[in-house]
Amino acid sequence: MDIKEILAKVDHTVLGQTATWADIKGLCDDGMKYETASVCIAPSYVKQAAEYIRSVGGKLKVCTVIGFPNGYNTTAVKCFEAKTAVEEGADEIDMVINIGWVKDGLYDKVLDEIKQIKAACNGRLLKVIIETCLLTDEEKIKLCKVVSESGADYIKTSTGFSKAGATFEDVKLMVDNVDGILVKAAGGISSIADAEKFIELGASRLGTSRIVKIVKAENTDGQTY
Repeated sequence: MDIKEILAKVDHTVLGQTATWADIKGLCDDGMKYETASVCIAPSYVKQAAEYIRSVGGKLKVCTVIGFPNGYNTTAVKCFEAKTAVEEGADEIDMVINIGWVKDGLYDKVLDEIKQIKAACNGRLLKVIIETCLLTDEEKIKLCKVVSESGADYIKTSTGFSKAGATFEDVKLMVDNVDGILVKAAGGISSIADAEKFIELGASRLGTSRIVKIVKAENTDGQTY
């Protein structure tokens, strides 16, 4: 698989608590250079990043996270986060579901929340993080149906902040059970081979910080990418 094809599916991500503006700016520079799908950053940097990308004539999309990483914020708070992020320049929103509601079997509440957040996104792309490592296969399959019905654009495996990230088995299960939406694999994607496998299984986006780093390390001879 051509490396540019892989990079075009990467949400180049920095969400660590200690990330500084220098880190975010570097992420944006790399995202523009290597033509990634987006950069995925904390909400507090969205406005600054969007303005910076515009100032240098870049076309890179800005993605941010809401209800992150635990998902137990109130729906009103999540909607406010999404609305604010969009107003400040976010092109894509990755939200975390309320996992406690899933464990309680309150799928109607999960569905209603996603619909409200989608409306708050004002036409921007919405990805729904279900945190697969905390779910049974039955819950994952049910959530594939819920997210498919919600009007969201993607279902996403993981925050990268819980017990585990994406697995090949979970991505295959999700691809097999969604209807009309796409799948994003995120968390623990550490090699080009992993990235290729997730794409072959049907993932349309990859949330990772490592793929660009690998490409940069291999491109040390000064050649233009």
